[in-house]
Amino acid sequence: MTAWRPALLLLFGLAWAAVSSACSLQIPPHQEVARVARFVAHQCDWASMATISTHKPVVGQPFSNVFSVSDGPRGSSTGVPYLYLTDMEVSVQDLQVNPQASLTMSLAQTDYCKQQGFDPQSPLCAHIILSGSVIQVNGTEADFAKKALFSRHPEMMEWPKDHDWFFAKFNISQVWVLDYFGGIKTVSPEEYFQAAPRRKQN
Repeated sequence: MTAWRPALLLLFGLAWAAVSSACSLQIPPHQEVARVARFVAHQCDWASMATISTHKPVVGQPFSNVFSVSDGPRGSSTGVPYLYLTDMEVSVQDLQVNPQASLTMSLAQTDYCKQQGFDPQSPLCAHIILSGSVIQVNGTEADFAKKALFSRHPEMMEWPKDHDWFFAKFNISQVWVLDYFGGIKTVSPEEYFQAAPRRKQN
């Protein structure tokens, strides 16, 4: 029996490695709040954006809608959520009256929380809420937004040309993070943009 022990330990180690690699997302420590926020923003491909409705019968009430987002091509995080919008979209019409909005992204959108056994509402299933406004981008920033979005949402390239699509960004004024027990935490835009979603390897 003793002779089999090394082989059993090796098999156990390989199995554990397989489980660990299956959960490929390695979230930053919850104490590093700004890094967690940047990590979530880069991992998520879509967000729920709440605007103040301008449409009857819910004028003046919060109105939440789903949008594809990207803060950069995979592995090239900027922290800035970019969007591909058209004036035909109901929430964009709200933004034309009041550009203030909030944007929510959660690791429940990835495989991470399911693999860890975390309910989407659990604090351990990290999510962020961004407060700010949506503004159109042009020039070189629009070129980057196009690369960021089309690399992660290639279907966008086939969307109807007659919809007058334009690139925009979510201009962040405040970051809210819930990734652990003890209540929601806030991060300033300065702290958020200074943080790196992943530690640089030496």
